[in-house]
Amino acid sequence: MLIDTHAHLNAIQYQEDLEEVIERALSEGVERIVVVGFDRETITRAIELADQYEFIYATIGWHPVDAIDMTDEDLTWIEELSAHPKVVALGEMGLDYHWDKSPKDIQKEVFRKQIALAKKVRLPIIIHNREATADIIEILQEENASEVGGIMHCFTGSIEVAKQCIDMNFYISFGGPVTFKNAKKPKEVAAEIPLDRLLIETDCPYLTPHPFRGKRNEPSYVKYVAEQIAELKGVSFEEIAQKTSDNAMRFFGIK
Repeated sequence: MLIDTHAHLNAIQYQEDLEEVIERALSEGVERIVVVGFDRETITRAIELADQYEFIYATIGWHPVDAIDMTDEDLTWIEELSAHPKVVALGEMGLDYHWDKSPKDIQKEVFRKQIALAKKVRLPIIIHNREATADIIEILQEENASEVGGIMHCFTGSIEVAKQCIDMNFYISFGGPVTFKNAKKPKEVAAEIPLDRLLIETDCPYLTPHPFRGKRNEPSYVKYVAEQIAELKGVSFEEIAQKTSDNAMRFFGIK
């Protein structure tokens, strides 16, 4: 059994062949898929998919790149949707300093508001971090995010940062980059993360793992992430598949 903890099956890239993509995932042993929403359109679609498929769950949040677009009405809407039985986390949320659409101060404000909401509705959070590690750690600490815990999505940071996150009740999730030939640091970190704090994901349609790098990603490819981590840790694929699935079910509160 495998669980893809971060997929964007709500993306336009799947509008032509979603059924086939889902069938391939099931045939490769992917038994649960978490579809991540990050704005009005993708949140609505994530919940539609969760309603349509028993094995799909949804997360709802506002992406930092688009933080400048989020209104108080959007936040209230997210709060209302958080009661949906298949909404299992808030996010993705966080900070992204690579793109400059949303000023840093607005990103931080929107991030803090979403953490506060997560604590109010008692749901864990999914963190997007791009070139903003120090500020993310600072905000998570200041806002006592450990109360709800969360996932450091598609982690590419250092082992020191990973340990800080684990100490705050966070899981460390690896995706396609851990399979890249030149990904020395992610491989070293994945080898050291305790099994009980490890998750796997695709972030599809992006960050496609080797040997399909450059093509559209999909949930069935999460097995390549599991295989790479098993090799790095010197354990069986089956152990990684089982442990990461157990972790995901515990984290999201799903069966």
